[in-house]
Amino acid sequence: MQLNDDIHNYYEKLVLEYIIANRLDKRFPTEFLSDLCCIVLNQLPSKYIRHEVDMAFYLPVAERYEMEMNVRESIGRALEFMDSREQRE
Repeated sequence: MQLNDDIHNYYEKLVLEYIIANRLDKRFPTEFLSDLCCIVLNQLPSKYIRHEVDMAFYLPVAERYEMEMNVRESIGRALEFMDSREQRE
């Protein structure tokens, strides 16, 4: 059995939106961003969906705001972690 390719973690979209909106993709190389995304997504709960439109219509504004805040905080922690790791090396 194979899962449908449409199934994905909604937090992935939010993390990428944050990275682009804050121009982190312009400041850091791809390898760094890949590691950053792994660290961030491992801190966040999973929210699997099939269709983006489902989230647009059925996700309450307060929950979307909370998810965005969780992403922002997780990215901040991950950047601090990666920075401290680079300083030790």
